[in-house]
Amino acid sequence: MSAVTEHVEAHGNAENHGDAHVEEGHHTPTDRYFIKVALVLALLTALETSTYWIHIGAFATPLLLILMVIKFLMILLIFMHLKFDNKVFSVLFYIGLGLAVLVYTAFLSTFQFFAR
Repeated sequence: MSAVTEHVEAHGNAENHGDAHVEEGHHTPTDRYFIKVALVLALLTALETSTYWIHIGAFATPLLLILMVIKFLMILLIFMHLKFDNKVFSVLFYIGLGLAVLVYTAFLSTFQFFAR
């Protein structure tokens, strides 16, 4: 037998063949990990909704924007699995997030929302 045939028989596939489906460095998080993330997201949502009852003045809008970005990134990276994908996809979402924050801030500025 040749060295290539022995390698294929020993490992189940060849390194240079197109049918190799081995993903190196990619791991799948456990259910416990997703439950912890969901609990953190629920805590952040509770903090967001508590700003309605606890009046913290001018700090409420920046706090909500920061929490929005944190939750967006958590959902994006963990539940949409961009943490393990090509970095180009992550950059596209980061650009979208930046544009959304800029548009929202510009929208609030036109109505002099921050001038209270």
